[in-house]
Amino acid sequence: MFLPAGLNRPRRYAALLGLSVLVAAGLGGCGSDPTLYAIQPVSGQVQPGGPVVVEVRTPVVTASLDRDEIVRQDKDYKLGIAHGTAWSEPIGDMIGRVLTQDLAQRLPGTTVFAQNDAVSTKPRAYVELTVTAFNADQNGNAALVGSLSVHGDKSGIGPNLAYPVQLRTHLPDARTNTLVAALSRLTGQLADQAAAKLRALPVLPCCSRP
Repeated sequence: MFLPAGLNRPRRYAALLGLSVLVAAGLGGCGSDPTLYAIQPVSGQVQPGGPVVVEVRTPVVTASLDRDEIVRQDKDYKLGIAHGTAWSEPIGDMIGRVLTQDLAQRLPGTTVFAQNDAVSTKPRAYVELTVTAFNADQNGNAALVGSLSVHGDKSGIGPNLAYPVQLRTHLPDARTNTLVAALSRLTGQLADQAAAKLRALPVLPCCSRP
């Protein structure tokens, strides 16, 4: 630590003490743990009649959102970070896990599991999601934006299309827990859409006949 030689002893001591306090404060700030957040399942309308087994593939999340800290808002060409906060798990895994739980509640009689779960049953249909926004938008609304694909396990049977996702809801304040609660509700709305599309898939026999 360098101090000017021209300072007398009391002034040198005071300057040294001030620098030590600043260093200690900086180290203390770096060592603080972030507040962890996670979206939660939201109940929706039960829609019986879906495929027997459904796999939810791990969502693809744009790199601007896939970071340690929570992206609060995308506005004026800048990403606003909610400093001191973080998702409790990788954001793609978290969205996939909660979407799986939401779908399982909406589709009674259907086994719904997330990709990489230890399940030996072969899925009859797949849900795939790409997420380009999972934060507050320019107008201060919570936004879940991306594309959704719901298709059967047989190529060439039934549509295999990507549907645009444009879900938004008003945020009454700028608190992080308000944003997370709103994103939970939007994930539930996405599950409503995915459940309806799963029910509309062609019904195929479970097993091939000899």
